[in-house]
Amino acid sequence: MRFARCLPLLSVSLLLGLLMPLAAQAEKPVNLTRDLPYVEVLHDGKPARIERNPDTDNMVDPDFSLTSRPCPPYCIQPMHLAPGVETLGELEVIDYLKRAGRDDSVLVIDSRDSDWPLRSGVIPGAVSLPWQKLHPAHTDADKIVETLVFRFGATHEGALWNFENAKTLVFYCNGPWCGQSPTNIKQLLAMGYPPHKLKWYRGGMQAWKMLGLSTVAPPTTAAPATK
Repeated sequence: MRFARCLPLLSVSLLLGLLMPLAAQAEKPVNLTRDLPYVEVLHDGKPARIERNPDTDNMVDPDFSLTSRPCPPYCIQPMHLAPGVETLGELEVIDYLKRAGRDDSVLVIDSRDSDWPLRSGVIPGAVSLPWQKLHPAHTDADKIVETLVFRFGATHEGALWNFENAKTLVFYCNGPWCGQSPTNIKQLLAMGYPPHKLKWYRGGMQAWKMLGLSTVAPPTTAAPATK
């Protein structure tokens, strides 16, 4: 009889023991890393927070749920784009974003067509510069020169370029199947831009969205010119 009376108590204790870890797990925040809940960056001159969506039932946007886009043009990009060009993950991109708003030597660039940033937002701290703005088939040579000089900090005399004081540029576009930012990086390399000053976030917006990371509306102002 004494043993039988203990059974309900044991059942309750066992149930509580099973439920408590689940409750504790449900209360855990969705941090960037174990000890980093969010970071603050500057976007369009204003403070913005990069964090993950706290809803553990959140799902990726339909725009980035497709698995099989026509190739060409949407072909799988290599992990290493070119010798000397570093491929970045999310935490490395966040480090550059923290620097970009306060360090004029760093610029994070969203290379996507103008329609994509409007549909899905941009990464906080990045500037929108559609890939065509650096492509000679779509933009006048003089406009490309203006971008390199006034936005990237390069100098030139005649046909000779000097990138000694040029910015470190971090490019991204829609994901591992997107060729917009790779096209810009390859064009800059062909002009002599130092590869160690060119970084590539291969995962792009698709990987960013898959992790539930923050996005914001595209910046309304151009990146500051280098003096």
